[in-house]
Amino acid sequence: MNSGERTYPRTLQLAGTALEVRYMQPSDEAAVSTFARAQPPHDLLFMRRDITAPKVMAAWLQGLENGSLTTLLAVKDGNVQGCAAIIRDELSWSPHVGEMRILVDRQFRGKGLGHALAQECFAVAFGLGVEKLIAYMTVDQQAAIAVFEELGFHAEALLRDHVQDRNGTRHDVVLLSQDVNKFLTRMEVFGLSDTP
Repeated sequence: MNSGERTYPRTLQLAGTALEVRYMQPSDEAAVSTFARAQPPHDLLFMRRDITAPKVMAAWLQGLENGSLTTLLAVKDGNVQGCAAIIRDELSWSPHVGEMRILVDRQFRGKGLGHALAQECFAVAFGLGVEKLIAYMTVDQQAAIAVFEELGFHAEALLRDHVQDRNGTRHDVVLLSQDVNKFLTRMEVFGLSDTP
C-alpha cells in the first residue's frame, strides 16, 4: 500500500453499496456542512472542533489550501457519508506526526466505512511523509476505539476532562497511536495492500 498505489477518486464497495472516495475541495463546503449538521453532537467530538461552526469550516478550508490538513470524503449520490482528515504541523517539534480524525454517518456505521477510511489515511499519510498517526476520542466511544485497536492503534495517554461538549459536560479523552510503516507492512504481509 505505497503512495504510488493510491489515486483518487477511487470506489469502495461496502455492504453492496458503492461509495466514491476523493480528496475534499473548497467546493465541498456546503456538502460537508450538511453532513456535519446531520451527526449527533457527541459524535462531533471525534473532530476535536465543532465543524458545524462557520469559522471552523473556514479554518478547515484554509488548512486544505495551505497543506496542513488533508481530507478524504466518502460520497454517495453527491452526499457526504464520511470524512477522514490528517492534520499536520510541519513547524512543530513533531512534523513526522499526523492526527487522524474520522467521522462516519450513522447509516454507514458497522459496515466498514470507518475502517476503510482509516486504511486510506495510512496510504495518504505515507505519501505525506507522516511516520506516526494519532487519534483522540472520548472514552465512551467504545465502538470507534475498537475499530482503531483492530488497526493496531494502542493507547498512549488518558486525558481527564479534556473536552467539553456543547452542554458544558466534560469528557475524558484517550490518545491512541500507530506507526504508519508498521501498519503498511502488516497490510502487505496479509495481502491486503490494496484492499480498502
